[in-house]
Amino acid sequence: MSRTPSLQVKKWITREELKKLIRKKEKDVRVLNRLYFMNYLYDECSVPEASEKLGITKQAGYIWLERWNEDGYEGLKPRFAGGRPSKLTDQEKSQLKEILKERNDWTTREVRNLIQDKFGVEYSLKRVGIILRDLGMKFSKPYSHDYRRPADAENQLKKT
Repeated sequence: MSRTPSLQVKKWITREELKKLIRKKEKDVRVLNRLYFMNYLYDECSVPEASEKLGITKQAGYIWLERWNEDGYEGLKPRFAGGRPSKLTDQEKSQLKEILKERNDWTTREVRNLIQDKFGVEYSLKRVGIILRDLGMKFSKPYSHDYRRPADAENQLKKT
């Protein structure tokens, strides 16, 4: 004999509205899984059964149910805190971008050293790469430059 669930599902919307939301939210996988979970609960599944069907823990299922009961659909949307603020200000990042535009063959180590010297901020190589991507810069393998090549090599080639 199964025991009665301790938490009841608050039915904020009708089953048809829930199914419409599921069809509309197919691209946002996090919300979609949570809507499927609520659909299972609307179909009289218990939280452990619905959790098992979706492959999540029971604890996550109970958290989703509590959020649904408190806020409805809005409670199912992920809540991100925003993360730690950047050590470089937006103004410093724009200055960095202008400095980097002067030359087009920077290495990540050189950029890290530049940031440390110019702004007094220390970053890992991985974080420097992320900052460069955020600035709209791309990585590529540099062409090797022959130190023996004269500055006007193209003109000399045209003459011959």
